[in-house]
Amino acid sequence: MSLIERPRRLRRTALIRDLVRETHLSADDLIQPFFVSQTANEPEAISSMPGQMRHTVASLVEAAQAAAQSGIKAIILFGIPHEKDPEGHSADDDKGIIQIALKALKAAKVPLVLITDVCLCEYTDHGHCGLLDGEEILNDESLDRLAATAVSHANAGADFVAPSDMMDGRIHAIREALDDEGFEQIGIISYAVKYASAFYGPFRDAAESAPAFGDRRSHQMDPANRREAHREAQLDVEEGADAILVKPALAYLDIIRELREEIELPLVAYSVSGEYAMIEAAAAQGWIDRQAVVLESLLSMKRAGVDLIMTYHATEVANWLR
Repeated sequence: MSLIERPRRLRRTALIRDLVRETHLSADDLIQPFFVSQTANEPEAISSMPGQMRHTVASLVEAAQAAAQSGIKAIILFGIPHEKDPEGHSADDDKGIIQIALKALKAAKVPLVLITDVCLCEYTDHGHCGLLDGEEILNDESLDRLAATAVSHANAGADFVAPSDMMDGRIHAIREALDDEGFEQIGIISYAVKYASAFYGPFRDAAESAPAFGDRRSHQMDPANRREAHREAQLDVEEGADAILVKPALAYLDIIRELREEIELPLVAYSVSGEYAMIEAAAAQGWIDRQAVVLESLLSMKRAGVDLIMTYHATEVANWLR
């Protein structure tokens, strides 16, 4: 029997497979998240995220230098402050943990793009993403606090701010505040499509930011909704975002694919703590090939259409790719 179509011809050897590969993953695609703590005297292991640490400023600088040496180009910082209060004043304090960390990274001349998370949940004693009236999360009243935090980060050396709070109108408020303070060149990576996901548990442990009551479903997106993601992304583009982020990643590849068709800005996926923890737990039991699963999962995000991936595996993957 003579077959006209033989797709296996293009799979026959490793060299041929490399030659015709459609999607490529590189260190340039990866962003490494780091936790930095104002209360830690030495790096602290995060039990729910094996291999990840709550860094001191000194150990953060060392880890960032290692990340740069691996070939990645950017990191994102999450802060754990010394003190928390109802309005999260540590978020925009010039002596706050993120501000100190940014200045240390700049002083060390670490060759990385520095991105900062902008939200109040890590800094409020109630663990919610905005100001409260009783148990109601106030939207408009929270915008000034978020904008002040972004300006403070820019002043300390951030290259991009990444608002993750999901308050309506915060991209416009932050863009206006940055511009008014002369930071027109500082970019905004918007968590435009952030779902109220069950995959965030280890992060809240790591950042000590679990809500003291209730949940975040009044402002994070319902996992059942697809059309809403398009509306959220378009609104943030119109308000001045420079890149659009989808979070989580693996359970929302359909959303990434659809947004890629309509968004011309850089598209970012956040492979979140729960995704990381599941891989690490399964690998620790010997149930999966850890390296193969990490690479396959990240490749699926690139194949879906993202330009950049925030992943806790970033530095390690960059070294593998080298």
